[in-house]
Amino acid sequence: MNGALALHPVRHGLRRRFRDGLQRGLPVPSPLGPTSTKTSFKQLLCVLSLALSGLAGATDYPDKPVRIVVPYPPGGASDTVARLVGQQLAQRLGQPVLVENKPGATEQIGAGFVAKSKADGYTLLLASTAGLSVNPTLYKGRLAYDAQKDFAPLAMLVTLPSIVMVHPALPVRTFAELTAHLRAAPSAVSYASSGAGNPSHLGMELYKRLATLDLTHVPYKGGAPALQDLMSGQVQVMMAIGPESMPMATVGKLRALAVTTAKRSPAYPGLPTVAETPGFANFELLHWFGLLAPAGTPTAVVAQLNQRVNEILHDPAVKARLTELGMDIEGGPPQKLADTMQRDRLKWEKVITDANIRID
Repeated sequence: MNGALALHPVRHGLRRRFRDGLQRGLPVPSPLGPTSTKTSFKQLLCVLSLALSGLAGATDYPDKPVRIVVPYPPGGASDTVARLVGQQLAQRLGQPVLVENKPGATEQIGAGFVAKSKADGYTLLLASTAGLSVNPTLYKGRLAYDAQKDFAPLAMLVTLPSIVMVHPALPVRTFAELTAHLRAAPSAVSYASSGAGNPSHLGMELYKRLATLDLTHVPYKGGAPALQDLMSGQVQVMMAIGPESMPMATVGKLRALAVTTAKRSPAYPGLPTVAETPGFANFELLHWFGLLAPAGTPTAVVAQLNQRVNEILHDPAVKARLTELGMDIEGGPPQKLADTMQRDRLKWEKVITDANIRID
């Protein structure tokens, strides 16, 4: 008996308290501990109720309209993608999907709004390279959101290839010829970007570093005025978004030399890549759009939205329309977008630091 009691000190203690209680007329401790069986059962029911209500909330999603916040004005590439995806998403979810434009401060206003929204899957963000991979370094310590912690990636949507465009008067027809020309007469050439810190700026800075060039940068407030001056010859080179610039090359107002994707773009299959030129094997400049929700969004909702978005991107009519717009279709699991965000953040952080790019 003593050996058995030695193996179960708690049981021995309960027996002693039970015996002493009976002798003194005191309340007898429950073998289940200080909480009564009735109380424990109530607590169990409460836990089960909360779990089931959370599960029901996820399986009932959505039961009201969903909105996609676009951090740019109506009419641009991001707005076009959001409305195309939103229309298709509404059909698959059985609820209206509204597109709400919140432009300003290079995506900061829209991204900050979604970051502070309720994490229930009803407020989504269509973001890009600039907002989530460039801004964290460019505006370090000044953002109203944390790109790594405040969002739950849902799916990568598309990439917009940039194209190395030159004025037709420049005596070059390949990327290799452009590099040789710039090395011979760097002071005679200036390059345009759609804004300081914009991917069109960072791509050229990466090119300068790889080619050991010293070129004059002329930033503009947007792609349209930059392309206008490129066509007029005020500037000579630009890494411009394909959908914005290729129509001008088609009619001879600009000359397209190469695409900045790692592999040849389905949207521009006839253009070689920059990476095909000796010395630039690792060059890549991608402008991507992705769909995200606030951090903490239920995993079941994230999974459902990812599935629906991938269905949309595989729809033949949607694929044809996006390709027509000069975009390459991506899709894939949420982790693909998360990995792309992180990879690009590290890549552009180095370029921004090395080039000492500052935005006041």
